[in-house]
Amino acid sequence: MLNSTDALSSSLGRTDPKEDNLREPATDITTDRNARFAEGLPPEDPHDAEEARHGFIACVPRKQFLIKRRDGKPFPAWDLEPYGFLEGDPPYPPSVNPSLWRIAKLNFNYGLFKVCDGVYQVRGYDVSNMTIIECVDGVIVIDPLSSRETAAAAIDLYRQHVRKAEVKAVIYTHSHVDHYGGVRGVLEDSSIPCPHADVIAPQGFMDAVASENVFAGTAMSRRATYQYGLFVAPGETGEVSNGLGVNYSRGEPTLITPNVTISQDYLRKQVHGVTIEYKLVSGTEAPSEMTLYFPDLHVLNSAEIACPLLHNVLTLRGAQVRDAKKWAMMLDDLLSRYVLANDHGNRTDYLLAQHNWPRIGSDRAQALLEDQRDLYELLHDQTLRRMNHGETGVEIAEDFFLPPGLSRQWYCRDYYGTLSHNVKAIYQRYLGWYDGNPANLHPLPPVETATRLVRYMGGAAAVLEQAKADFDRGDYRWVAQVMSQVVFADPDNTEAKDLEARALEQLGYQAESGIWRNWYLSGAFELRHGHLKQMGSGTANSDAIESMSVTNMFDYWGVRLNPEKLEVVMKDHGLAGPLVFGIEITAPAEAVGVYTLRIRNAALTYRGGWPDKALTAGLKTDQPTLGKIVSGALTYTEAVKTGRIKVLAGSEPALGWILTALDTFDMAFDLVTP
Repeated sequence: MLNSTDALSSSLGRTDPKEDNLREPATDITTDRNARFAEGLPPEDPHDAEEARHGFIACVPRKQFLIKRRDGKPFPAWDLEPYGFLEGDPPYPPSVNPSLWRIAKLNFNYGLFKVCDGVYQVRGYDVSNMTIIECVDGVIVIDPLSSRETAAAAIDLYRQHVRKAEVKAVIYTHSHVDHYGGVRGVLEDSSIPCPHADVIAPQGFMDAVASENVFAGTAMSRRATYQYGLFVAPGETGEVSNGLGVNYSRGEPTLITPNVTISQDYLRKQVHGVTIEYKLVSGTEAPSEMTLYFPDLHVLNSAEIACPLLHNVLTLRGAQVRDAKKWAMMLDDLLSRYVLANDHGNRTDYLLAQHNWPRIGSDRAQALLEDQRDLYELLHDQTLRRMNHGETGVEIAEDFFLPPGLSRQWYCRDYYGTLSHNVKAIYQRYLGWYDGNPANLHPLPPVETATRLVRYMGGAAAVLEQAKADFDRGDYRWVAQVMSQVVFADPDNTEAKDLEARALEQLGYQAESGIWRNWYLSGAFELRHGHLKQMGSGTANSDAIESMSVTNMFDYWGVRLNPEKLEVVMKDHGLAGPLVFGIEITAPAEAVGVYTLRIRNAALTYRGGWPDKALTAGLKTDQPTLGKIVSGALTYTEAVKTGRIKVLAGSEPALGWILTALDTFDMAFDLVTP
């Protein structure tokens, strides 16, 4: 999941007011389509609304619910006032898919909730939930939200209405930022600082954080501005819900390196008097993830692998393709181990996830886990079946339907992931990007393709004339597709941009998936107004970078190394390759080691041990210093000058010269225009 930064400050008072004036209402065609869609929805399940409100204790009234940024930035970390249109029981408007409207209202049940004795959740303070487990001498916090401001407010809400308890442990269920980003808010900024708490995470957590949030963090964060509608104002014709929750907070994401790692597939242990069974489910919804079972409480926390919706096999912001087959197997394992008592003697009365609301009762828990197991298995198996008949991912996705036993369940619907893009993801996992047609093996790049296609179609004016007629017929998918070609061929064609924006808008109004709606409406906004240039640095922030392992820092240098810049630097300073650096890391204890860093053919590689051949420079430093240099908080020259780096041999400034050949990444790259 994403990732809040200064850059991602949208949705709450951040958009240009003129956007609302340009946004169009739902057309008659969209209105009719949504009405027909409503007629085909499953019967209402009243238990969902009851469970979403179950155990409510307190909340801050919406009109007073404003959490400010710690740094005084002019936009809030969290503000629910713009979502007032969801309060009460309003009927769905024609500009919102009726199914998406339903889950948006359910997710708008916010505040502090008692799930059962000893178990509480704070929901609606962020896209994710904070789960609080009471222990003898304090509390255990599971997943401290996205940002330190919302996390501090959430734990203090519990303290205000239940008890003023110290946080004894924080558990990260998995490696997405909305499940760890608020950790400093819980342990440092809240009303009771807790500097000595355990921080517990599944094996591979820090590597996964580096991979998703740092190595590809800039690109993912940019795309996430579309996925979460972060530049689209909330409202009936704007951002409504992303399916998992209201939306992301806009505070500061933080990270504290775990000091306890869960490395066994199953591990039962006591944490401050509470018995927890950890189960690793890495490679399903996240590269590093675990579920938690509390046998004394009869509570199963499924992390994020069993939310009441179809999740992403490949999130649109970008990630590694997830394993739908393994996902189904892990859900079945949860069933047999914790729900079906005959197998292991356990009992689950409460099924929690770190998004949405709990399910209460073993029958409800069993039904959701069984159906979602079947859902991911069916997606996997039927995609492969049709793939082996020669169909492409696009062809399979176009008419992939669920059997009634799944399609009639609200918790199998396309609120976040969709059948369409999940099928394409499974195809990609097995066969990659290439569909096998040699005409698509080496296509021209987008701008050149668009320029030639538009010329073949008779020019922009002719294409626009036909597209306007198609828009009037409600053929919005095609209009968006063909107008994108005109825009890429002629980026200054405002008529084409406007028609594409209008088509994307109607597609957004029809989408059941919250993130599809957000993606469409974000594209429409940027076509009309251009994208906001001041976007910050995304999730590759200093806290994430400086918490990485030494080898992850070296990896990040390699990602940023620009061969053209390197060639100039080497020529200017008379350096001959290969470049070899010996780096001794002296602290902290877990990072101590010696490394050989080599740059050869513009590729940066490393291995353990001191160089056995002539080196360019030999250095001694510690992990915090290296982290600050990698993040940009400290220059190499300053580190040498202050003694934080000691040069043991070779050329003192050589590494500093090489670091000037590293690229910095700007989130403000184009998506919907060339």
